[in-house]
Amino acid sequence: MAKIDSVKIVFRPIGKIDDHIMAQLAERLGTIFGCPTEIVPLSFDLTRAYDARRGQYHAASIIDQLKSQRRAKDEKVLGIVDVDLYAPHLNFVFGQADIASGTAVISLCRLRQEFYGLPEDRSLLLERATKEAVHELGHLLSLGHCPETKCVMHFSNSLDDTDWKQAAFCNRCQPKLIN
Repeated sequence: MAKIDSVKIVFRPIGKIDDHIMAQLAERLGTIFGCPTEIVPLSFDLTRAYDARRGQYHAASIIDQLKSQRRAKDEKVLGIVDVDLYAPHLNFVFGQADIASGTAVISLCRLRQEFYGLPEDRSLLLERATKEAVHELGHLLSLGHCPETKCVMHFSNSLDDTDWKQAAFCNRCQPKLIN
């Protein structure tokens, strides 16, 4: 567990996100980071971030919309969406962070078994979402990608990478967490 006393994590579910998933994410991340969490639903038009040629949503555009919302200095904002995200030069992303603004977004879309034609598995979805949320919040706390494949800060190039890593910081990353 990281003890980040001077930070509050604000979850911003955008669109229809399961309340149970949100509550579990908030509880898990509050425990992992040792800080308060709050869920504040947000309603805005995701179509502004949609790229019809790709059939995906531009993660940075969603972050830009999240950044326009007022937040306290000590808050780290994590948007949660259930649409397929991309970043330039990548086929897709599970999430993205803007360190300067303290704002990030993750998507549940590709973390779902159903995306791959498999039966729903809510516990696996929650495990994957926790890892991706911790990863993006790690970036917001100034951590970069880690070469240790089990570290939560390891870059997930595929769902196998996400499944392999743990929802915890390695011995090199843990001490680097800053308030």
